[in-house]
Amino acid sequence: MKTNDSNVSAPQALQQLCYDVLLEKYAAPGETSVREIQERVATALAEDKAQQARFVSAQVGGFVPGGRVNSAAGMDRVSTMINCFVQPVGDSMSGSNQDGQPGIMDALRESAETMRRGGGVGYDFSSIRPVGARVKGTDSKASGPVSYMRVFDRMCQTVESAGARRGAQMGVMRVDHPDIEMFIDAKKTPDFSLMGLEKKDADGLMDLVRKNQGFGWSLRSAFATLSNFNISVAVTDEFMNAVVNDGDFDLVHDADPVEAHSTKVCSDGKTRFVYRTVKARHIWDKIMRNTYYGAEPGVLFIDRINLDNNLRYCEVIKATNPCGEQTLPAYGCCCLGSINLTRFVSDAFTPAASFDFDGMAKVVAQAVEMLDKVLDKTRWPLPQQASEAANKRRIGLGYLGLGDAMAMLGIRYDSLRGATFAEHVTAAMRDAAYMASVNLAKTLGAFPFFDAEKYLEEGTFASRLPQKIKDAIRMHGIRNSHLLSIAPTGTISMAFGDNASSGIEPIFSLRQQRNKMMADGSRQAFELDDYAYRQFKLTQGEDAKSDVFVTAMQMTVADHLRVLGAVAPYIDSAISKTVNVPADYPFEDFQQVYMDAWKMGLKGITTYRPNDMIGAVLVSADEADKKTVLATAQDLRQDDPDRRVVLKDVQNINDVMRWPDRPDVNPEGITYRVKHPQGSFAVVVNHYRNGRMHPLEVFVAGAEQPRGLAAIAKSLSVDMRTDDGAWLAMKLDSLLNTVGDDGFEMTDPSTGKVVMMPSLAAGFAYLVKHRLTEIGALESTGHSAMMDALFSKREPKTGPKGALGWHVDISNPVTGDDFLLHTKEVVLPNGQVRPYSVWLSGQYPKVLDGLMKVLSIDMRVSDPAWVATKLSKLTNFGEVRGDFLAQVPGDVKQQNYPSTVAYVATVLLARLKALGLSGHKADLLKAEKPAVTVEVSAVNAAGRQCPVCKTMSLHKRDGCEVCDHCGHTGSCG
Repeated sequence: MKTNDSNVSAPQALQQLCYDVLLEKYAAPGETSVREIQERVATALAEDKAQQARFVSAQVGGFVPGGRVNSAAGMDRVSTMINCFVQPVGDSMSGSNQDGQPGIMDALRESAETMRRGGGVGYDFSSIRPVGARVKGTDSKASGPVSYMRVFDRMCQTVESAGARRGAQMGVMRVDHPDIEMFIDAKKTPDFSLMGLEKKDADGLMDLVRKNQGFGWSLRSAFATLSNFNISVAVTDEFMNAVVNDGDFDLVHDADPVEAHSTKVCSDGKTRFVYRTVKARHIWDKIMRNTYYGAEPGVLFIDRINLDNNLRYCEVIKATNPCGEQTLPAYGCCCLGSINLTRFVSDAFTPAASFDFDGMAKVVAQAVEMLDKVLDKTRWPLPQQASEAANKRRIGLGYLGLGDAMAMLGIRYDSLRGATFAEHVTAAMRDAAYMASVNLAKTLGAFPFFDAEKYLEEGTFASRLPQKIKDAIRMHGIRNSHLLSIAPTGTISMAFGDNASSGIEPIFSLRQQRNKMMADGSRQAFELDDYAYRQFKLTQGEDAKSDVFVTAMQMTVADHLRVLGAVAPYIDSAISKTVNVPADYPFEDFQQVYMDAWKMGLKGITTYRPNDMIGAVLVSADEADKKTVLATAQDLRQDDPDRRVVLKDVQNINDVMRWPDRPDVNPEGITYRVKHPQGSFAVVVNHYRNGRMHPLEVFVAGAEQPRGLAAIAKSLSVDMRTDDGAWLAMKLDSLLNTVGDDGFEMTDPSTGKVVMMPSLAAGFAYLVKHRLTEIGALESTGHSAMMDALFSKREPKTGPKGALGWHVDISNPVTGDDFLLHTKEVVLPNGQVRPYSVWLSGQYPKVLDGLMKVLSIDMRVSDPAWVATKLSKLTNFGEVRGDFLAQVPGDVKQQNYPSTVAYVATVLLARLKALGLSGHKADLLKAEKPAVTVEVSAVNAAGRQCPVCKTMSLHKRDGCEVCDHCGHTGSCG
């Protein structure tokens, strides 16, 4: 959708549902277009005509102020333009504590006033003394912070029911608080077995939960009373290191315990009481299991947040706003706005597509000026909030439409190129925003708490800015202490972006069916297209197809983390992003996601894994149909972590080989002579010396060598040149377990004794393993690129319904081979069919069972180029008097093949090609992704209870909770 000054976003340009949202949420009485809203906002914020023109230009050019700005600027209603705040809560009932924090009841009153004016609130409840601590004034024992959180929860519900904007709250507690376990469990799904029910009764109750959409949420709400809170644990580096090292961890507090306890000096220099000492992994496991089964608590890496803070010299951050995109001090605010990235794409969906970075930088500068003016023009619920904002002038500029912009540029969101683009566009936004704030400081002055040397000291976010910008800050100061924040943009993406993708999120779905509750109480169904997908169809034709579109649920967890990790270093506050986790994601891998996030230096992480109790993420009807089909066609068991299928995004795996082909070197080696009933032969194992001994190759020599054994040697030689000990050990162990009708006695080279080998393949592997062990080639280096690249470590096993399969008859009349070649195949999460096991049945040399074993392992490497390479090297494998004439796969002509093995390799390569997995240097990022199919969102998936229509239809979408029954969107965005 192109815009111009004379006809910007005319009503007919927006999809109907988007236009309805625009009018209902953001338009003043009498306003009927985006342009009218933009002019009202610009007029309300500007000091003069010139500034007003700049503010209109910014919005027309692609800047979308936060939802509260659009709905409150220039309006008569007494509401704030600020989305969210963080409010302090002290350890007293009233008045202020020694740190100046308001007592619990005063904090409650301040929060009620803030919510009444339309602002969400985040709190850190860590200062409130734990359960059982001494209360000197009343000579009693404390009830703990969780009990007071329930009071805040009821207040929020009451304010909401009074008719204001739905309240949103974030509750935070430090991981070292003595009540941390109670806090973690505050929203826990109940374990009915532990509550006294017999297993069959507990199972029956859970069956009711699954069958009755409303019952599950009602049941959980009855036990988890903090329904008006999101909760997050503020974890420290000390705690995370203790988790890694399986160490002890102290739970501490300032308040006096009733009984004598030891004390410790904490990292901030204060001495606190040690209430108890626990195993860090015990707390970590409790956090992870609650999050895995109930979606909360989230995790904030609080030390990272404070270390990175530009103002660490004058504030300590303890909490975030309810959606987590702003890390804020006491009384800090979210002054938000987003750049619509789709507006800067030229020649979309063509080879000439490009992104206008200069145009974006211009709009970013205008947006910074506009958000800075919001701080002066808004109504503040509390004077403390006004003072905090005036002293530091925090703003939070982000973007929307990242996923759509990538698609328009021909970039898949889940590719390495996608992460690189996200990094570049975020870095460009950072540089333009900071430079714009410096320019504002030249005329308006720096924020009052500015101290150049402390602001730029080593470790702050500002210290990582380009030198040119740091020099400008030292010379002129900077108007805003913080400038960047990527928020969820659910409703403004619809109203001002024609359903562009939200914030940093990928496209949710290409096409949805959404219900909307009308003024008379009836419901009307609307079809809603993603913005980029709509443009694609308009410009390329309704029948056009493209593999560039990828939706959130088609992506792996690694895909989500890659983009988050690429963008995070360029955002001075935080990012609200949901990492979607499949329901069957292994718990061990789920824990690792959080550990990886900490190691990546992220400030926090939120995941969403659907389950019976919390409801599913809204899925497309097409996706639901596909899952139904696959449920009958594919039945892989999930009870063994080593057999689970998890596709991994890896580099071209052939690049890990030390030598892609045999190097021209003078090898050293050893020869083993073997006597077998089928004939005597020799096994030669060579290595190359370069600092240490590297495995090079193995081959079979001798006129009497058994048929097919040399093919195993040829395949294993390629494996040797990866120089990957763990990978080689896995291959050899697989061969050692091969049992056939060709078992024989052989001399053990390590003992000199005669031992029985179960097959030729096993005996061959025994000799090779002995030699590789001698030269140290099987020693683990701590990292195995090949093992990491496997999408399933062991062969996946099927359930009773079976799995997909493919079969072909092969006959070599010269050698008498006559057998059936079989593959088992799996449908990967992205819809791609992949062979993962191959075997033979019929008449053939049983040594080929060993070859099929090692090829099956090769098939499970995520990059299909690997098995294609292995098979290609076997297509010229010849045997004496083994060549024969056979039909070319996929053709009517015939061709002479040098051996049965060569023909098997040719047939398997043809299968890979038919599945789109083979070709010249097969590229995983292209080969693994299916062509796009239209997704239509289902309207009957169970979810949470909607606060408006009360149906169980509230789902997580693009970081916000959206009701597919009445169209209600949660407070974020």
